[in-house]
Amino acid sequence: MSSPLPVSTFDLARDKIVLASSNAHKIQEFKSLLPEAEQLIGQDALKVHSPEETGQTFIENALLKARHASLLTGLPALADDSGLVVPALNGAPGIFSARYAGPTASDTENCNRLLSALSGVTDRRACFHASLIFLLHADDPDPIIAQGHWFGEILTQSQGTNGFGYDPLFLVPELKKTAAELPESEKSAISHRGQALRRLTDSLAARYPQ
Repeated sequence: MSSPLPVSTFDLARDKIVLASSNAHKIQEFKSLLPEAEQLIGQDALKVHSPEETGQTFIENALLKARHASLLTGLPALADDSGLVVPALNGAPGIFSARYAGPTASDTENCNRLLSALSGVTDRRACFHASLIFLLHADDPDPIIAQGHWFGEILTQSQGTNGFGYDPLFLVPELKKTAAELPESEKSAISHRGQALRRLTDSLAARYPQ
């Protein structure tokens, strides 16, 4: 395991970073959103498995995942914890978004459970939330935290084939399209994860100027 990088040497475009995710869709989205991070590596490629997510908030779970990946690889780590928050369901599925219908649930199963939970509910407001954590090393006492929010509504049936997760049910009212009907570039410009990543890169540039 390599020792932590000195603060003055970190370079987003040069240094290896482990992305603390095993979700192939999410890894591809991060690489698309962060093209300057040329050595961003999904944790699976480094034989790192996801830890149990025991946090009570998105930030707690993102921090847990980042520290775990950094500890096992010796690399700076980037982690995301994101999900769908529906006020009419007291914030569910929330931090359990990826496993709303069970530990091994598919996207379709999660979407079906959401539709069932909202059956007969007229308040269908929803928000996609993303919390990102960047650690220079596993014991970094001052992680960079960035968040993003994307507001919309939940439809009564799926529309669109792009994206993943709850995208086919998430209507963007101002565009009259679901997240799954948007081209990747358009989605990235307005999505919760796109917002959070732009804030993260701004913070990285300010903290580690070249």
